[in-house]
Amino acid sequence: MAEAVKSSRRQAAEREETRRQLVEGMKQTRDQLNHAYAQFNIYTDPDLVDACVYEINSLQSRYSYYVRQVKALEAAREGTA
Repeated sequence: MAEAVKSSRRQAAEREETRRQLVEGMKQTRDQLNHAYAQFNIYTDPDLVDACVYEINSLQSRYSYYVRQVKALEAAREGTA
């Protein structure tokens, strides 16, 4: 029984570390998105504007990935709680 408690605690710690990393990735991506939007608002050259649009789309996809992963992790946590 003691092993089961240790295993459960270890899994909870691993889930929390994974969640922390995902949230950190979300924060970094949000900062990168803000920077990309700022560049988009500054540039007038069509090629640079296109590059900003591609970067913004890429970062939005990455941010969506992080959101889905955090939600899935929290749903799994609620299912085991």
